[in-house]
Amino acid sequence: MARPSKHRVFLSVSLVITAMMISPQSTTAESKNKDFLLQKMNFDVYAGGLHAVKANMTLDYSQYGRYKIFFEAETRGLLGSLAPWSGSFESTGWVMGQDKRQPELHESIAIWRDEKEVKSYNYKRNGTFKNLVTQYTHKKPRVEEPDPELTKNTTDALTATILVLEKVANSGECEGSSAVFDGKRRYELIFRHQRQVMLERTRYNAYSGPAIECTVEVVPIAGAWHKKPRGWLSIQEQGRDRGMMPTVWIAQVTPYAVAVPVRVRVRTAYGTMFMHMSRYQSGHDVIEASYQK
Repeated sequence: MARPSKHRVFLSVSLVITAMMISPQSTTAESKNKDFLLQKMNFDVYAGGLHAVKANMTLDYSQYGRYKIFFEAETRGLLGSLAPWSGSFESTGWVMGQDKRQPELHESIAIWRDEKEVKSYNYKRNGTFKNLVTQYTHKKPRVEEPDPELTKNTTDALTATILVLEKVANSGECEGSSAVFDGKRRYELIFRHQRQVMLERTRYNAYSGPAIECTVEVVPIAGAWHKKPRGWLSIQEQGRDRGMMPTVWIAQVTPYAVAVPVRVRVRTAYGTMFMHMSRYQSGHDVIEASYQK
Protein backbone atom coordinates (compact mmCIF):
# COMPACT_ATOMS: atom_id res chain seq x y z
CA MET A 1 0.00 0.00 0.00
CA ALA A 2 1.56 3.30 -1.04
CA ARG A 3 1.98 6.02 1.57
CA PRO A 4 1.60 9.71 0.69
CA SER A 5 5.12 10.83 -0.25
CA LYS A 6 4.84 14.25 1.39
CA HIS A 7 4.40 12.58 4.79
CA ARG A 8 7.21 10.02 4.55
CA VAL A 9 9.70 12.32 6.20
CA PHE A 10 7.52 12.60 9.31
CA LEU A 11 7.06 8.85 9.51
CA SER A 12 10.78 8.22 9.01
CA VAL A 13 11.72 10.66 11.74
CA SER A 14 9.27 9.16 14.22
CA LEU A 15 10.69 5.71 13.52
CA VAL A 16 14.30 6.82 13.70
CA ILE A 17 13.89 8.89 16.82
CA THR A 18 12.97 5.58 18.41
CA ALA A 19 16.38 4.21 17.61
CA MET A 20 18.09 7.19 19.25
CA MET A 21 16.65 6.41 22.63
CA ILE A 22 16.87 3.95 25.54
CA SER A 23 18.90 2.64 28.57
CA PRO A 24 20.35 -0.35 32.42
CA GLN A 25 21.43 0.26 35.79
CA SER A 26 24.35 2.57 36.49
CA THR A 27 27.13 0.96 38.51
CA THR A 28 28.43 4.22 39.97
CA ALA A 29 26.77 3.93 43.36
CA GLU A 30 24.70 1.84 45.73
CA SER A 31 21.27 2.97 46.86
CA LYS A 32 18.61 1.65 49.17
CA ASN A 33 15.99 3.22 46.92
CA LYS A 34 15.38 0.87 43.98
CA ASP A 35 12.84 3.12 42.27
CA PHE A 36 15.53 4.20 39.82
CA LEU A 37 15.37 0.74 38.22
CA LEU A 38 12.09 1.74 36.56
CA GLN A 39 11.81 4.96 34.54
CA LYS A 40 8.82 6.12 32.50
CA MET A 41 8.80 8.99 30.02
CA ASN A 42 6.41 10.75 27.65
CA PHE A 43 7.67 12.52 24.52
CA ASP A 44 6.16 14.93 22.01
CA VAL A 45 7.52 15.52 18.49
CA TYR A 46 6.98 18.92 16.89
CA ALA A 47 7.43 19.61 13.18
CA GLY A 48 7.01 23.15 11.91
CA GLY A 49 5.42 24.08 15.23
CA LEU A 50 2.82 21.32 14.94
CA HIS A 51 2.51 18.49 17.45
CA ALA A 52 2.99 15.63 14.97
CA VAL A 53 3.87 12.56 17.05
CA LYS A 54 3.36 11.45 20.64
CA ALA A 55 5.39 8.70 22.28
CA ASN A 56 6.20 7.05 25.59
CA MET A 57 9.03 4.89 26.86
CA THR A 58 9.60 2.55 29.80
CA LEU A 59 13.01 1.38 31.00
CA ASP A 60 12.80 -1.58 33.37
CA TYR A 61 15.83 -3.12 35.07
CA SER A 62 14.09 -4.49 38.15
CA GLN A 63 14.81 -8.12 37.21
CA TYR A 64 18.36 -8.97 38.24
CA GLY A 65 20.70 -9.59 35.34
CA ARG A 66 18.15 -8.47 32.76
CA TYR A 67 17.15 -5.31 30.93
CA LYS A 68 13.92 -4.41 29.17
CA ILE A 69 13.09 -1.36 27.09
CA PHE A 70 9.72 -0.51 25.58
CA PHE A 71 8.95 2.45 23.32
CA GLU A 72 5.81 3.27 21.36
CA ALA A 73 4.79 6.18 19.15
CA GLU A 74 1.94 7.29 16.93
CA THR A 75 1.12 10.17 14.64
CA ARG A 76 -1.51 12.63 15.85
CA GLY A 77 -3.63 15.59 14.76
CA LEU A 78 -3.69 16.40 11.05
CA LEU A 79 -0.74 14.12 10.37
CA GLY A 80 -2.53 11.33 12.23
CA SER A 81 -5.54 11.76 9.94
CA LEU A 82 -3.50 11.84 6.74
CA ALA A 83 -0.85 9.30 7.76
CA PRO A 84 -2.25 7.07 10.54
CA TRP A 85 0.88 5.24 11.67
CA SER A 86 1.73 3.72 15.04
CA GLY A 87 4.57 1.52 16.16
CA SER A 88 6.16 -0.09 19.19
CA PHE A 89 9.73 -1.24 19.76
CA GLU A 90 11.08 -3.46 22.52
CA SER A 91 14.41 -4.98 23.44
CA THR A 92 14.99 -7.51 26.22
CA GLY A 93 18.25 -9.20 27.12
CA TRP A 94 21.00 -10.08 29.53
CA VAL A 95 23.32 -7.84 31.53
CA MET A 96 26.68 -9.57 31.08
CA GLY A 97 29.39 -7.68 32.92
CA GLN A 98 29.82 -3.93 33.17
CA ASP A 99 30.23 -3.25 29.44
CA LYS A 100 28.22 -6.04 27.79
CA ARG A 101 24.51 -6.01 27.01
CA GLN A 102 23.33 -9.01 25.03
CA PRO A 103 19.86 -8.85 23.47
CA GLU A 104 17.66 -11.93 23.55
CA LEU A 105 14.78 -10.41 21.59
CA HIS A 106 14.28 -7.18 19.70
CA GLU A 107 10.74 -6.72 18.41
CA SER A 108 9.23 -4.01 16.24
CA ILE A 109 5.53 -3.63 15.46
CA ALA A 110 4.36 -1.20 12.76
CA ILE A 111 0.69 -0.47 12.03
CA TRP A 112 -0.39 1.44 8.91
CA ARG A 113 -4.17 1.76 8.62
CA ASP A 114 -5.33 -1.90 8.75
CA GLU A 115 -1.91 -3.42 7.98
CA LYS A 116 0.23 -4.75 10.83
CA GLU A 117 3.79 -6.05 10.60
CA VAL A 118 5.63 -7.66 13.49
CA LYS A 119 9.38 -8.35 13.27
CA SER A 120 11.11 -10.45 15.92
CA TYR A 121 14.92 -10.52 15.97
CA ASN A 122 16.05 -13.51 18.04
CA TYR A 123 19.53 -13.85 19.56
CA LYS A 124 21.36 -16.51 21.55
CA ARG A 125 23.05 -15.78 24.86
CA ASN A 126 26.49 -16.30 23.28
CA GLY A 127 25.83 -13.38 20.93
CA THR A 128 24.90 -15.41 17.84
CA PHE A 129 21.99 -14.14 15.76
CA LYS A 130 19.36 -16.90 15.63
CA ASN A 131 16.70 -15.76 13.15
CA LEU A 132 14.29 -13.05 12.05
CA VAL A 133 10.58 -13.87 12.15
CA THR A 134 8.14 -11.53 10.35
CA GLN A 135 4.37 -11.78 10.80
CA TYR A 136 1.84 -9.97 8.62
CA THR A 137 -1.87 -9.23 8.81
CA HIS A 138 -2.80 -10.77 5.47
CA LYS A 139 0.18 -12.98 4.62
CA LYS A 140 1.88 -16.06 5.98
CA PRO A 141 4.73 -15.55 8.50
CA ARG A 142 8.30 -15.59 7.19
CA VAL A 143 11.33 -17.00 8.99
CA GLU A 144 14.78 -15.89 7.81
CA GLU A 145 18.32 -16.79 8.73
CA PRO A 146 20.25 -13.86 7.20
CA ASP A 147 23.79 -14.02 5.85
CA PRO A 148 26.19 -14.25 8.85
CA GLU A 149 28.26 -11.51 7.23
CA LEU A 150 25.37 -9.17 7.99
CA THR A 151 24.65 -10.38 11.52
CA LYS A 152 27.98 -11.49 13.00
CA ASN A 153 28.89 -9.54 16.14
CA THR A 154 25.92 -7.19 15.74
CA THR A 155 23.27 -5.96 18.15
CA ASP A 156 20.02 -4.00 17.85
CA ALA A 157 19.88 -0.20 17.84
CA LEU A 158 18.23 0.08 21.24
CA THR A 159 20.75 -2.14 22.98
CA ALA A 160 23.56 -0.24 21.25
CA THR A 161 22.18 2.97 22.71
CA ILE A 162 22.06 1.45 26.19
CA LEU A 163 25.84 1.37 26.42
CA VAL A 164 26.05 5.05 25.51
CA LEU A 165 23.41 6.08 28.04
CA GLU A 166 25.20 4.10 30.75
CA LYS A 167 28.44 5.77 29.78
CA VAL A 168 26.88 9.21 30.20
CA ALA A 169 25.63 8.25 33.67
CA ASN A 170 29.01 6.84 34.72
CA SER A 171 31.48 9.21 33.08
CA GLY A 172 29.66 12.13 31.51
CA GLU A 173 30.81 11.08 28.03
CA CYS A 174 28.60 9.83 25.18
CA GLU A 175 31.29 8.56 22.78
CA GLY A 176 30.63 5.07 21.40
CA SER A 177 29.81 2.91 18.38
CA SER A 178 28.23 -0.48 17.65
CA ALA A 179 27.55 -2.70 14.64
CA VAL A 180 23.78 -3.02 14.11
CA PHE A 181 21.67 -5.34 11.93
CA ASP A 182 18.22 -3.99 10.97
CA GLY A 183 16.81 -6.94 8.99
CA LYS A 184 18.28 -6.06 5.60
CA ARG A 185 21.38 -4.04 6.30
CA ARG A 186 24.43 -3.84 8.51
CA TYR A 187 25.58 -0.43 9.72
CA GLU A 188 27.68 1.29 12.34
CA LEU A 189 25.75 3.41 14.85
CA ILE A 190 28.12 6.13 16.05
CA PHE A 191 27.61 8.56 18.94
CA ARG A 192 29.96 11.56 19.18
CA HIS A 193 30.32 13.66 22.30
CA GLN A 194 29.92 17.40 21.66
CA ARG A 195 29.70 19.27 24.94
CA GLN A 196 27.97 19.63 28.30
CA VAL A 197 25.14 22.15 28.43
CA MET A 198 22.57 23.46 30.91
CA LEU A 199 18.95 23.02 29.84
CA GLU A 200 16.02 24.97 31.19
CA ARG A 201 12.53 23.66 31.68
CA THR A 202 10.17 25.02 29.04
CA ARG A 203 6.53 24.85 28.12
CA TYR A 204 7.34 21.76 26.05
CA ASN A 205 10.19 20.10 27.97
CA ALA A 206 10.03 18.91 31.57
CA TYR A 207 13.76 18.70 32.26
CA SER A 208 16.00 21.37 33.74
CA GLY A 209 19.67 20.79 34.53
CA PRO A 210 22.97 19.56 33.06
CA ALA A 211 22.89 17.45 29.90
CA ILE A 212 25.31 16.00 27.36
CA GLU A 213 24.91 17.07 23.75
CA CYS A 214 25.65 14.17 21.40
CA THR A 215 25.40 13.71 17.63
CA VAL A 216 24.29 10.41 16.09
CA GLU A 217 25.41 9.00 12.74
CA VAL A 218 24.51 5.87 10.76
CA VAL A 219 27.34 4.59 8.53
CA PRO A 220 26.32 1.91 5.97
CA ILE A 221 28.49 -1.23 6.01
CA ALA A 222 26.78 -3.99 4.00
CA GLY A 223 23.43 -5.27 2.79
CA ALA A 224 20.59 -3.78 0.76
CA TRP A 225 21.57 -0.12 0.76
CA HIS A 226 20.26 2.00 -2.11
CA LYS A 227 22.67 4.04 -4.22
CA LYS A 228 20.67 7.14 -3.36
CA PRO A 229 20.03 7.63 0.39
CA ARG A 230 16.49 6.86 1.49
CA GLY A 231 14.56 7.00 4.73
CA TRP A 232 16.64 7.84 7.79
CA LEU A 233 19.89 7.97 5.82
CA SER A 234 18.35 10.59 3.53
CA ILE A 235 17.22 12.65 6.52
CA GLN A 236 20.66 12.35 8.11
CA GLU A 237 22.39 13.57 4.96
CA GLN A 238 19.92 16.46 4.62
CA GLY A 239 21.02 17.56 8.08
CA ARG A 240 24.70 17.13 7.23
CA ASP A 241 24.26 19.32 4.15
CA ARG A 242 22.79 22.00 6.41
CA GLY A 243 25.56 21.74 8.99
CA MET A 244 23.50 19.98 11.67
CA MET A 245 23.70 16.24 12.29
CA PRO A 246 20.89 14.53 14.25
CA THR A 247 21.46 15.51 17.87
CA VAL A 248 20.29 14.08 21.18
CA TRP A 249 20.61 15.64 24.64
CA ILE A 250 21.11 13.04 27.38
CA ALA A 251 20.74 13.63 31.13
CA GLN A 252 20.74 11.67 34.38
CA VAL A 253 17.36 12.82 35.68
CA THR A 254 17.28 10.58 38.78
CA PRO A 255 20.44 9.96 40.88
CA TYR A 256 21.92 6.46 40.38
CA ALA A 257 19.64 5.84 37.39
CA VAL A 258 20.83 5.40 33.83
CA ALA A 259 20.82 8.62 31.81
CA VAL A 260 17.94 9.14 29.38
CA PRO A 261 17.33 11.27 26.27
CA VAL A 262 15.53 14.49 27.18
CA ARG A 263 15.55 16.23 23.81
CA VAL A 264 16.24 15.30 20.15
CA ARG A 265 16.75 17.59 17.15
CA VAL A 266 16.64 16.52 13.49
CA ARG A 267 17.09 19.00 10.65
CA THR A 268 15.71 18.09 7.21
CA ALA A 269 14.99 19.77 3.90
CA TYR A 270 11.43 20.19 5.20
CA GLY A 271 12.51 22.01 8.37
CA THR A 272 13.68 21.16 11.88
CA MET A 273 11.95 18.64 14.12
CA PHE A 274 12.24 18.52 17.91
CA MET A 275 11.33 15.77 20.30
CA HIS A 276 10.78 16.94 23.89
CA MET A 277 10.45 14.88 27.07
CA SER A 278 7.15 16.21 28.38
CA ARG A 279 6.85 13.97 31.45
CA TYR A 280 9.19 11.78 33.53
CA GLN A 281 8.52 9.46 36.45
CA SER A 282 10.81 7.28 38.56
CA GLY A 283 9.26 6.16 41.83
CA HIS A 284 7.90 9.25 43.57
CA ASP A 285 9.96 11.59 41.37
CA VAL A 286 7.73 13.22 38.76
CA ILE A 287 8.48 16.19 36.50
CA GLU A 288 6.25 17.63 33.78
CA ALA A 289 6.39 20.29 31.11
CA SER A 290 4.45 23.38 32.12
CA TYR A 291 1.72 22.88 29.49
CA GLN A 292 0.71 19.66 31.28
CA LYS A 293 0.19 21.43 34.60
